[in-house]
Amino acid sequence: MKFTLSWLKEHLETDAALSDILRALNDIGLEVEGVENPAEKLEGFRIAKVLTASPHPQADKLQVLSVDAGDGAMQVVCGAPNARAGLVGVFGMPGATVPANGMVLRVAAIRGVESNGMMCSTRELELGEDHEGIIELPADAPVGTAFADYAQLDDPVIEVSITPNRQDCMGVRGIARDLAAKGIGTLRPLDAILAMLPPVVPQGPGPDVRTDDPEGCPAFYAQAVHGVTNGASPDWLQRRLKAIGQKPISALVDITNYVMIGLGRPLHVYDMARLRGGLVARKARPGEQVLALNGKTYALTSAMTVIADEAAVHDIGGIMGGEHSGAQDKTTDVLIECAYFTPESIARTGQALGLTSDARQRFERGVDPAFLDEGLAIATRLVVALCGGTASEVTRAGSPPLETRTIAYDPALAERLGGLAIPENRQAAILERLGFTVGADWQVTVPSWRRDVHGPADIVEEVVRIEGLNEVPSVPLPRAAGVAKPTATPLQLIERRARRAAAARGLNEAINWSFISEAEAAPFGGGDWTLANPISEDLKVMRPTLLAGLLSAARRNADRGASAIRLFEIGRRYFRKADGSSDERLTLGFVLVGEKLPRSWQGGKAQPFSAFDAKAEALTLLAAAGAPVARLQMMDEAGSAYHPGQSGTLRLGPKNVLAAYGVLHPRLVRAFGLDGTVVAGELHLDAIPLPKRTGFMRPPYAPPALQAVTRDFAFLVPEALEADALVRAVRGADKAAIVDARLFDLFIGQGVPEGQKSLAVEVTLQPGDKSFTDEELKAIAERIVAAAGKQGAVLRG
Repeated sequence: MKFTLSWLKEHLETDAALSDILRALNDIGLEVEGVENPAEKLEGFRIAKVLTASPHPQADKLQVLSVDAGDGAMQVVCGAPNARAGLVGVFGMPGATVPANGMVLRVAAIRGVESNGMMCSTRELELGEDHEGIIELPADAPVGTAFADYAQLDDPVIEVSITPNRQDCMGVRGIARDLAAKGIGTLRPLDAILAMLPPVVPQGPGPDVRTDDPEGCPAFYAQAVHGVTNGASPDWLQRRLKAIGQKPISALVDITNYVMIGLGRPLHVYDMARLRGGLVARKARPGEQVLALNGKTYALTSAMTVIADEAAVHDIGGIMGGEHSGAQDKTTDVLIECAYFTPESIARTGQALGLTSDARQRFERGVDPAFLDEGLAIATRLVVALCGGTASEVTRAGSPPLETRTIAYDPALAERLGGLAIPENRQAAILERLGFTVGADWQVTVPSWRRDVHGPADIVEEVVRIEGLNEVPSVPLPRAAGVAKPTATPLQLIERRARRAAAARGLNEAINWSFISEAEAAPFGGGDWTLANPISEDLKVMRPTLLAGLLSAARRNADRGASAIRLFEIGRRYFRKADGSSDERLTLGFVLVGEKLPRSWQGGKAQPFSAFDAKAEALTLLAAAGAPVARLQMMDEAGSAYHPGQSGTLRLGPKNVLAAYGVLHPRLVRAFGLDGTVVAGELHLDAIPLPKRTGFMRPPYAPPALQAVTRDFAFLVPEALEADALVRAVRGADKAAIVDARLFDLFIGQGVPEGQKSLAVEVTLQPGDKSFTDEELKAIAERIVAAAGKQGAVLRG
């Protein structure tokens, strides 16, 4: 929301400095996003008169001017076709910066002739698009005066961020009301603003309008003005609109924008000569279309509210008018529409059409339903004052939803809920300045423009934000004596350990949206949940996997030249249960893209990541999270998203999957715009068994007193046997003595029978209170060979 300081002071009587106003805006929750004074960009530009003009001796299209900018004659080379003796324009002094291109003006020679500064066009000063010649000012313009002062451009433009619940501040008057409640001046009565406009005496019956859609358009007010003369709006109105980035179009259109931004009341003006019969607010009929003011044609549905006559649709109700019936230069008779549209209906229509506008932003939040008559009266007076004509009576079709909300309020709530003790009379004064009515028994009536206030807590918020959130004292929370007990849940501890371990292993954490596009979800089988009102088509599906977001992030990094990408994310995936309810699963996802090791004189070519790297990451992170890694089973492929034969799962039993990992399928890799081998994995953190709580004390560290013993075993096994099955069998041969077993060699070749392979396993034995004897070691070895034999393994000779 943008507005100028002078526009604000049209509604707020104040002598406060700009800095005080900005500070107050931030204090009351209207965050200032920027302040810009156009006059600052025009420093060094003065009004000047061309004394003489003669041809440039070295260039046919240039002239040598003698210019007086208040300090005597200066020589300037100029190429504008309208440059001539006697012209009064805008001169940029040496040292000034041209706003349009940032060029600093200096004394320079142009084709051998010295030039001091330049005469400027409107485009160069960012005051318009005209670049055909230099600015021409009236002959009586004061030479030597700063152009910003002459053009009344010394008017700071303030931009504030309006939260969705503050529909009342979508107009300058609402912001002025809040500042007045804060104590920054006094709100001018609306009657005083109306008094500045000439009164209008209605003549003749009002226009023919009605509403057949009380749900979408409960109220449709209109007034006609006959005999208008449309044209350019006056300078003061054009300056105000240009300052906030609005393009002046014509007096009739500019008036509607002025009322909308100043008072938060959107309007629309129709050229009555282009209408056929009366106007009606109704639901669109199947197959109807409208060519909107933005030049695009929109197909309408029966759920959308439109304004139409007997022949066609002329307006997407509350969002954008049609191009056919808008006010034109030759318009003489106009119908001014001032209607109330239901916020929910506006939101659904705008989302369905993908169409946004200033009017939609206000109607969607909810305009004041009690401001139809005043808004229409102000617009009509402005039309008559600026364009002439005779106004008709007002036609009022339907009625706006004027509910009166009264809330029983206890002033003590300000301290109990808001933490700030405010005297009762101060609270009453704040509320009354905001437009609330406070009864003697503290029955507070909510003004019609505050549809966001529904209960006592909302009133506390209003009182405390105006009094000042910075006034709320910092009070420590009560704390019981002794050592505080931990508050993190077991699952939160698992998440915390997994995050730290992933970062320690060199993975960079990514934070993605919980929503992905349908195209990103498709390679993973699509999503179970699709949003009906997404903020973007690219954020439409609740993600069924974290890999989609990670792969998109990896592509962005690869596009910027990253050669080795290691990303992880902890978040939730979303599914639908068999009964239709939602299911959220806490997951750690990771992707490894690019070079595992760069090329070097030692290793030769760069080495890519492999499925074993994904497996190592999964096992290490699961161990850090507290999963019983020694009991995990390594089972079949991880799914269609992975490369056949190059993936696996880690499970506790056949159904409890703790992780899936491997090389991603090339088709999926290409779908995300990546090249080469990409490995990834997902750890299901909420599937890890939670540890049993036996107390808050850690067990004492007790390292073994005796040194461990290692023994190597080489087995011939069927080629189809998984190494994990053999290692698990060996580890379980003697649970008291064997503390670890790991595969360290795989061999297929000479000396190994066909259809078999050789697997070598290193077994770690840990003695207890005394060292192993030879007989004990022999017995353990026999048990290991026997356990391996049950898997079809034979000790290799």
